[in-house]
Order: sequence, then structure tokens, then C-alpha cells
Amino acid sequence: MKISTILEKIDEHQLFIPAFQREYVWKREDAKQLIDSLIKEYPTGTMLTWETANPPELKGDHKYNANQGAVKLLLDGQQRITTLYMLINGVIPQYYTAPEIMNDTRGLYVNVETLELSYYMKTKMENNVAWQNITEIFKGKVSAFDLQSAYASSGRQLTMDELKQLNENINAIQRIREREFPEQTIPVKASIREAIDIFYKVNASGVALTDAELALAQISGYWPEARDLFKAKLALLKADGFVFKLDFIIYVLIGCLHHQGSEMKKLHDPENKEPLLKAWELLDKQVLDYVVNLLRSNAYVDHTHEINSIYALVPIIVYCFDKDGGHLTDMEIRKVVKWFFYSQIRTRYVSQLPQKLDRDLRTLQESESPFDDLLQVIADERRLEITPEEMEGRAIGHPLFSMMRWYLKSRGAVCLTTGVNLRRNMGEKYQLELDHIFPYSRLKSVGYGKGNRVKYALAQEFTNRAILTQVANRKKSAAPAKNYLSSVVEKFPKSLTLQCIPEDDTLWDLENYESFLGERRRILSRALNEFLEGITTTDETETPITIEEMIGEGESDELEFKSTLRWDLREGKVNKKLEEVIQKTVAAFANSDGGTLLIGVADDGEILGLDNDYASLGDADKDKFEMHLRNVISNSFKKPFSASRVKIRFPVIEGKEICHMEIQQHHEPLVMCVTDKNGRKSEKFFVRNGNASHEIPMSEMNAYTKERF
Repeated sequence: MKISTILEKIDEHQLFIPAFQREYVWKREDAKQLIDSLIKEYPTGTMLTWETANPPELKGDHKYNANQGAVKLLLDGQQRITTLYMLINGVIPQYYTAPEIMNDTRGLYVNVETLELSYYMKTKMENNVAWQNITEIFKGKVSAFDLQSAYASSGRQLTMDELKQLNENINAIQRIREREFPEQTIPVKASIREAIDIFYKVNASGVALTDAELALAQISGYWPEARDLFKAKLALLKADGFVFKLDFIIYVLIGCLHHQGSEMKKLHDPENKEPLLKAWELLDKQVLDYVVNLLRSNAYVDHTHEINSIYALVPIIVYCFDKDGGHLTDMEIRKVVKWFFYSQIRTRYVSQLPQKLDRDLRTLQESESPFDDLLQVIADERRLEITPEEMEGRAIGHPLFSMMRWYLKSRGAVCLTTGVNLRRNMGEKYQLELDHIFPYSRLKSVGYGKGNRVKYALAQEFTNRAILTQVANRKKSAAPAKNYLSSVVEKFPKSLTLQCIPEDDTLWDLENYESFLGERRRILSRALNEFLEGITTTDETETPITIEEMIGEGESDELEFKSTLRWDLREGKVNKKLEEVIQKTVAAFANSDGGTLLIGVADDGEILGLDNDYASLGDADKDKFEMHLRNVISNSFKKPFSASRVKIRFPVIEGKEICHMEIQQHHEPLVMCVTDKNGRKSEKFFVRNGNASHEIPMSEMNAYTKERF
């Protein structure tokens, strides 16, 4: 389909964007690269459309009318099409409003002599006729002859060859409208579910959408109002200073429903609709507001820009959700706040987000004192105590700066100039800003400029910052630190103490700058440690080894891996003899000191998951799998043993569900009945020896059981 035709179909209400599509997120560099490729006639990808007479919710104000018949929905390629619409027409397409355009890519300029592309730069383009707004060219408002006159007015006469080249370049740009955009179309007969599945597969093969965005697309298919409901809530939270993206909501939902953060596919099935509706009602009406207010009143967090990683809020939200919406006790709030602070300063979620959420949300579900355990996990990975050395050369982007700001607000610190409390203030001019105590211009003059990396870092260190209101920062000059701090002490005697600024005035001299930093580091580290410890006493716990760590250690006398329960990976079919192998392992653990059996894990530790076993049981889920597994065990060892000595759960590792069996030591010998290939049955007795299960001959069984039982 020609690009011009695509744009016309948008205007004529024949081509739409479904509501489950994400917003426009391209940046200016993306737009520039697209136009550059089109001018050079390079390939620019395809678009995927769905022709349907029963469309889902659409973006924009237009409501589908059945009298329209079949219309086309743009499933893949909307970032490119939206970019072209804005650059060619100069306006935002009707399916978006201005606030929904995260980056306005209009205003692209082209050098008509060289076809170089750039966004407006005054020094480069002012009084330079060659640079023209590309939208004006698309609209036919710029021609070579117009430019010839403009060049002449600027004192340059174009040669005939130059004029021809200008004309060719302008034509090359205008020909973009007639370029064909390869189109793949999902037929009318496809259901909305099938269309979304195709959309998912197309995007899953690339990097266009995150797992959370793909999950939201699937959710929007069976719950069309979801995206708008989420966006409405996000807008309310944003107005209150807490800014989140739609991805965050998806992490919250999978945490609330499944206590994990990695397997987003669990939200794809339409069976989730009713649980999601109930979960969202509680989140929207109660939990999210409760957590925001808890953070503001107890953790002194006034805005999300103060937070190092907002995903630390996910476990807190899930914890409150599990308690029917919040209403924590004073002790629970203290433990939550203490863990939150340490999660920020020790960057708990800066990397490996899904895996860490898996572990932490599992702890919430299983632990009797979850935030003690979660804090212990952080302590096991990194030292909790803050040292002065950690602050050296650290700028305001470091997590300890946010911790310093929360601490200062907790003790009633005030602006050094106005005396206004640093807690959230009304009015734009009283918003908080940061200021160098020792002005950078003065530090630069004595060697702390960009020419010396180490000293420049010291000049920008956050311990050289005071927190002021905006109105105060605008009035503060680059006066020497000694003059400034002396005037502060005179006006507000306690203000330096409240902001942990050294009060020894000999340290305020420029030549003592590094001594000033050293003293403030010591004051801050001591104060922060006392503050964090004083929030509440958290019990030191023995953190159990994680399943991931267990798998990494490999098989042992207490741990064994099995790839499947009953599916033969080599033969590609069910093999009942594999179930007998599971029974043998269970018996061996029970006859020894107990142990753990992981099903869905290969011998080398590769995570295989249970999909093959689920399929072999008729598209079963973990509940049906567990029922079958317990029947297999009961067939050999009777139900009381299966019920009392075998614990089964289904953790998710690397996005795959596995079976975790904990087999306890049995109080009497467990003998297993085995059928050989000729159908003859015999009793066998198995025990653990090293990392394998071994048979003990019946003649030796009495001696073993006498010693063991």
C-alpha cells in the first residue's frame, strides 16, 4: 500500500489503531533514520494489518459503526506510520491526543543540497537557505525555483546544475509519499484472539515490545477497557507526584495474582479476566493510594523522581494486596519502610528485575516474617552499613543522595535561605532544588574543573549539596561558602545541623574544601546508619538457599534433577517407565535422610519446564499435574505417605514452571513394587548413595533398616 494511501485511509476512518497497542514512543533519532532510509530507498520493514468487521476497542474518539463494514487495524508498524503522518501532514493523527505523544518528532529539517537531516539548530540553520522544514516540502510549499530566489537574495547565484540537483533532491523527498509499504493482512475470518496471538508472535520475534507490553496487549484483547482504566489511575497518581508507566501496572498485577515477576504469559489467557477485574478494583480503589500515602507519611517520599527503582514498590503493593488492601500494623509499616530504604541504597532492582521479583514475591507468599527475610537477602548480597567512603566522588544520581534527602526531611530540615520545611511544599517556586554549598565556579578556579576527573567528581559530590526551595536557589549567588553559611547560621541557627552540614567554620574556607567533604561524609554516614537502625529492629534470619542457587550447586545426596515426569524426550512420546524412575527416587530419599527432587530440570541444570508433561496430560496445569504425581506416588506407597511426607510446589525459574518435591525421611522402610519387562513383579528397596539412588538387595535390607530405623 502506498504511504499516501495509508495516510488517506487514516483520515477517512478506514485504518485504525487498536487500543491494545502501546503509545507512540519513537524518539527524534528514530524518525530521522526512517526518513533517511526512505529518501535512499532502503527497506523500511513491513506493516501488519487485520481486516475485520468486529474490531476491538480503538484508539482515539472514533467509535466503530457496523454500517462501516470491514475496516483495517494496524497491528505492527504503527510507530513508523505515526511518524510519517506527523512529518508529512504536520499534525498529530486523530487516534492520538497531544499528551499521548511522548516525543513529538515533528519539526525535522533537511538540507536540500546534501539531504542531511537534523532537528532545528539555530547556529546551524539560521540564515541558511539550504535548511528547510521537511513538512513544508511534503506539502509542496518549497520548490527549487522558490529556493533560487532565496539564494539570490542572500547573494548566491545557483548554476543550472545546482538548480537541477536541488529539484532532484526535493523530488526525492516528495516521492516518499508514493513509496510502497509492504503489507501483510490477517483475514476477516480471524477472531480477535487469533489476531492478538499473531500480533504477539510478530513482536515476540523482535525487540519491539517488552514482555509487559505484550501482556498488556493480550489483556486488552479480552478486557478492552483495561488500558484506559490503567491510564486514568496513572494520571491521578501522577498529579499527586507519583509517576508510573503501564509496564509497572503489569508487574503489579502479575505479582498480585501469581506472586512472580517473570512469567508474563500467565496473564495472556482470557481466564484471567475475572481475577484481574477483582484485583484491579482493590488496587484502584484502595491499595495503590494506601501505598503512596504510606511512602509519603512514613518514608518521606514526595515524588517518584526521588526513588532509585520504583519496582521496589511492587513487593510492598503485593504485601498490602494480600492483606485485603493494606491497613498494616505499626510494626509492619516500620519493617516495610526499612526494607524499602535498603532496597534503594543497595539497588535491589537495578538489574535482573524479573528474577529478583520472583524470589522476593515468593518470600512474601511463604514467609511468616517476609520483610525480615527480604532484608536478610539484601544483607547477604551487600553490606547494610553505610560508610563515609561510599560517598566519595558520588554525584546526586547516587542512591545515597535520595536516602540523605529522605533523612533530612524526616528530621524537619529546612531550606537554608527561606526557613521553609523541606517536606512537600505547595506552589512551583517552593519546589525543592539542589545547590552547591561551595560554588562550582570557585572550585573550578582552584583546579576542580573538568580537566581533572577526580577533582571534578569531588566538586560534584552530593555532600557538597544543600537542598533549597526553588525561590531560594534563584536568589542564591556564587558567594564564597564561608559568607553564605555564616549568613545562614545568623538567620536560621539550627538549619545547618538539620541538613548535616559541618558547623566548624574553618572548614568553610575554600582551601579546606576536601576536609569539609570528609567531615560531612562522616556526619551523614553516622546519622543515616542510626536512622535506619532506629526505624525498627528486624530479626536476623537464616536466609534459605534459593532454588536457583540449589540448581547451580548440582545434584547431590539430597538433590536430584529429572527432565520430565512421563514424557520421553528422545522418543517424543509418553513413557510410563519414567514415572517408575520418579517413584524410585522418592523411595530412596524417604529411606535415607530425605531430599529434594526437581522435575523439569535436566541433569546439567538446564531449566526445561513442565510443558511437555502438561501436554501429555491433556493440556493440564500444575494442579492436574500434582494430582497425577500424587497418584503415581500413592500407587506404590499409599496415600498417607504421599500426604504427610511429600510437599509439592511449582516455582518459576527463568520463566518456566518446574516441580519442586520435598521428600521427608520416613519412619519405616519404604519398599517399592517393580514390574520387569516380562510383567513379573518384585519388591525392591532403594536408598541414596552419593548423587544417585541405589538398590540394596533384600538380603542386606534387614541390616540397613535395623541401623537406620
